[in-house]
Amino acid sequence: KAGITTWSLEEKASRLIKETGTEPAFLGYNDYSAALCVSINEEVVHCLPSKRKIEPGDLVSLDLGIKYKGLNVDSATTVLIDGGDSQTDLKKKLMKATKECLELGISVAKPGNTVGDISSVIQKHAEKSGFSVIRDLVGHGIGRGLHEEPEVPNFGKAGKGPKLEEGMVIAIEPMLTA
Repeated sequence: KAGITTWSLEEKASRLIKETGTEPAFLGYNDYSAALCVSINEEVVHCLPSKRKIEPGDLVSLDLGIKYKGLNVDSATTVLIDGGDSQTDLKKKLMKATKECLELGISVAKPGNTVGDISSVIQKHAEKSGFSVIRDLVGHGIGRGLHEEPEVPNFGKAGKGPKLEEGMVIAIEPMLTA
């Protein structure tokens, strides 16, 4: 909610992780010094929590990874903080399109299809919705390691890239920009 710092979210996430008997997957990964990534507005992902206060109308992305019994999970969500600003409609449209991209990516993540099938539907829907995909960051395989093969970009050509096989676990991570 508006008025809290992103660091207060880190403290809560760390406490909940400890209470559940899991471990933070991001803490210490490539020298990252927090359990949670909190990105606001123009920050895409992977921002360190800080004393920055969340303001009304902010678009806040929360990205959390945990380890449990030797396996990693990675999940993110984005919320729009009540209070609005001149870009509220655009932010809502961006969130809706991103969620739709995720759902479309999941719908084609089937054995026999390719990573490119996922990448292609995400890119096409993002662009049809008036947005662009971030090309420098990608989804990925996940399991014993936090980031495993294959990379799962948000752009590409259907039928290209690694073939999806039963038992693969991937993090599909659409990242869009206005």
